[in-house]
Amino acid sequence: MRPPDPPFALLAELTHRCPLACPYCSNPLTLARAASELETDEWRRVLDEAAKLGVLQVHFSGGEPLIRKDLELLIAHAGQCGLYTNLITSGMALSPARATALAQAGLDHAQLSLQDTDALNADLFSGSKNTLAQKTAAAAMLRAADLPLTLNAVMHRGNLAHLEAMIETALAFGAGRLEVAHVQYYGWALRNRAALMPTRAQIDLATQIVTAARARLSGRLVIDYVVPDYYATRPKACMGGWAQRFLNVDPAGNVLPCHAAQSIPDMHFDTVREKSLGEIWRNSAAFNRFRGAGWMPEPCQSCERREVDWGGCRCQALALTGDAGATDPACALSPHHAEMLATAQNEAAAPAPDFIYRRY
Repeated sequence: MRPPDPPFALLAELTHRCPLACPYCSNPLTLARAASELETDEWRRVLDEAAKLGVLQVHFSGGEPLIRKDLELLIAHAGQCGLYTNLITSGMALSPARATALAQAGLDHAQLSLQDTDALNADLFSGSKNTLAQKTAAAAMLRAADLPLTLNAVMHRGNLAHLEAMIETALAFGAGRLEVAHVQYYGWALRNRAALMPTRAQIDLATQIVTAARARLSGRLVIDYVVPDYYATRPKACMGGWAQRFLNVDPAGNVLPCHAAQSIPDMHFDTVREKSLGEIWRNSAAFNRFRGAGWMPEPCQSCERREVDWGGCRCQALALTGDAGATDPACALSPHHAEMLATAQNEAAAPAPDFIYRRY
C-alpha cells in the first residue's frame, strides 16, 4: 500500500469545557476533563508536526476554545508554521479586547454558532441564558476586529421554521458565509435524535429556501448546505473519507480520523504524547482500518462510487447496525436503509421528548 496523501486539515479540540450545553453537540458522551488537556507546549509541538506533515488548515475548536488562556499563543504559533487558522466558537466568552487580541495574533477566520433567531428558543437549544444577545454582541466584536465571519446554523425540527430569519441574521451580522447544517447524529445529538429529527417536508422546504437564497444573495453571502443522512439515498464521504483528508486531536491528545471515532468501542487511538502526528497518520491501525476501499464489504466493494463516498460514515454504520464495517445505511443499497428511513419518519412524527443536555 502506498503512503497516504498528506491531510488537508487538522481539527484541534483544545478543550471539552463549554458554557453551553447544546443537546445536538457532537462531542463524546464522556468528556475530557480539564486536568487531562494538552499543555501549551504540547499543542505547539502538534502544530509543528501538522505543518511538517503537510496540513494546510487548523481549526481551533472544543467545547469552547476561548476558555483556553493560551488560545492567542497557539493561533500565533500556527501562523508562524504557515497554517491557515480558523476559530470555531460559541462567542459566549468573547470580549472586545479578546476579539482584538485574536486578530492581532493572526487569526484568519472565525466561525460563530447560532441556535435560533428567537431568544427563548436560543436559550432552550443551548441550555444556557441570554444566548442570542451574546451571539449578536460576539458577531459585532469579531467584525469590529475585521475578522472574516462564518455563521454556523445547526438546524433541526425545533428551529427550521426560522431558517429564513437565520439567513437574514447572517447578513445582519456581517457574515460572508453561512453554513446551514442539519444535525448529524453523533454524540449528544444521537442521544437526542428523537427530539431533533425533522420531517421530510421540513427538509424539502429548507432545501427550497436555501436554493432561493443562494440565487438571491449570490455575491453577498455564500451558503453551505448539509442535509441529514437519514433521508438520503447515497452516503456522503464523511470527513472526505476515513483518514483521507482530515485528522482530529482531542483535548487529551488522542488522534482520531474524525471527531466521533471514539464511539467505535473496539479501536485504540494513539496519542501525540506517545507518537508523532506523522507516524500516527501513516501507520496507526485505527487510521488504516477503514482507509481506502480494501476493507469494504459488498455492495460497496464493487460500487463505482466506492472512491467517491469512501463507504460513507463508519460511526453512523455502527450506531444503526452495530457494525462499524457495515455499509452505511444512508445508502439505498444497504440492507438497513429502509430501517433508517423508518426511524427518521417515526421519530419526526412523534411528539419531541425533552432534551438531555450536554453536561460537563
